[in-house]
Amino acid sequence: MDIPFAESDFPARPYPGARPPCSFVSVDGVCYPLSSDPAAAAGWRVRPAWTDLDDWLASRGVEPTSARFPVLTYGSNACPGKIGWLRTSLGLTGPVVALRARCSGLAAVWASGFRVVDEQRPATLAAAPGTSERHFVWLATREQIRVLDRCEGRGERYRLVWLRTGLVTVDGEGEGLSVLAYTAATPARMPLLRDGRPVRCAEVSQGEAVRMGGEVASSDGLVVLEVHGEPSWDDAPRHRAGRGPARVARPPAGGVAGRPLH
Repeated sequence: MDIPFAESDFPARPYPGARPPCSFVSVDGVCYPLSSDPAAAAGWRVRPAWTDLDDWLASRGVEPTSARFPVLTYGSNACPGKIGWLRTSLGLTGPVVALRARCSGLAAVWASGFRVVDEQRPATLAAAPGTSERHFVWLATREQIRVLDRCEGRGERYRLVWLRTGLVTVDGEGEGLSVLAYTAATPARMPLLRDGRPVRCAEVSQGEAVRMGGEVASSDGLVVLEVHGEPSWDDAPRHRAGRGPARVARPPAGGVAGRPLH
């Protein structure tokens, strides 16, 4: 996509909502597509003006990409319509940077319980060897993470963790990232098992998922490091991309996760 689009063009219902086919940055109800560019300071440019993403963020007086944390969004938080709801209902502020990513060894699966707000079945994250899925990574400010904490019921429904399972790569970047994610904190957010296996959201619609029966998984199979309090790069694990360790320990100026995202 080369032109801006409205958050409302991608509605949040039915859960988990619709997703655009590109990375984007969203502000004031409008989403601007992003294109990767290794020559840009941020590694990304905002369409259609082709402005460096960090310059674009600076013009709005907000944090650059290097001051943000990558948060894997595998459910409704990848949906622009849901981002709009977060603004109006939970006070989300500032531009939301959402980068398309590929997740290997991980899958969004249906949780065993239901959402209180609308009785739809939410997604949860699980280990899935041999599986590859498309999701999004928010480059979130600390304040935006606090909003996500409230949305996800951190400590009650989900917990915030550094993922040590799987490999997450952003479009245009071949090196794995350390990412935060919200994973199950209670049995109601553990995977639902049908015939002894988690049910991938990519394979079963919400309409069918709400009618499914099954058993509650005892584990999501993930190896994680739970975040207590504010996230810190000191706790970020190192992922392996190919044969060597990805340089993802701490983001210096000019790029997230140890190098520009491009």
